[in-house]
Amino acid sequence: MAGLRRGIGLLAAVAMLAAGGAPAAGQTKAIQIKGSDTMVNLGQGWAEAFAKKRKGVNIAITGGGSGTGLTALINGTCDLAESSRAIEPKELDMAKAKGITPVESIVALDGITVVVHPKNPVDRMTLDQLREVFMGNIDDWKALGAPKKPIVILSREFNSGTHIFFKEHVLRRGVAKGPEEFAPTALMMPSSQAIADEVAGNENAIGYYGMGYISPRQKVVAVAKDARSPYVRPSIETIRNNTYPISRPLYIYSNGKPQGILKEFLDFIFSPEGQEIVRKIDFVPIK
Repeated sequence: MAGLRRGIGLLAAVAMLAAGGAPAAGQTKAIQIKGSDTMVNLGQGWAEAFAKKRKGVNIAITGGGSGTGLTALINGTCDLAESSRAIEPKELDMAKAKGITPVESIVALDGITVVVHPKNPVDRMTLDQLREVFMGNIDDWKALGAPKKPIVILSREFNSGTHIFFKEHVLRRGVAKGPEEFAPTALMMPSSQAIADEVAGNENAIGYYGMGYISPRQKVVAVAKDARSPYVRPSIETIRNNTYPISRPLYIYSNGKPQGILKEFLDFIFSPEGQEIVRKIDFVPIK
């Protein structure tokens, strides 16, 4: 799976996929999918497998963030939006004003993974410790039992669903409109892969991304709800049994109930083969 991940660009991955040779004139069908950087590899995996089954279908997969995908759906410039967060009320209002009716499908589950450099001795943190680190209140690794070195905070950018989820569920403790924010010193990275690369090369860095980006180049930090709770690492089992404290659903949004080729594609995602792709790309199947 590392080879598949490495093939994705930092800002966006675009896959134009066709199957079964050149279709006859007028038979080509295209699907434009935009959105979540976390899900872009997953979308490409589905698209590649579906295109092998469905002659004459072209599928374009573009990352850039959940907000980017939902905006594209609202503006009518994509057919499906991948999102690692639920659509917001203000986005629903914008969609309604433009005659767009977003319909939500939960297609997989994910655990947001906290990572440090492999040489960093810190391998477990509570949610409160994570909160204090990413808000900048703990700014040296010595406070966490490691040698005295400044902590380098890495976050996804503001249009990222992963950024929003982490802020609401870790920094704000589940209060969506709370005042807590990332530290002003946090480096806002353009993609999950950018965070993975920076952590791999920076012994002082800490970052987060979807579990589909886990690799030996970073060390996964076990997370506990509080100091009295067990420390848990993200896995299929711990996401499904809800013991890993930073887990979430992954979504695809369409304009209205999917019809035609879009319905075929969504049906494929929910099929055993589609859900096996979820597992192979290191996310958690919903079935």
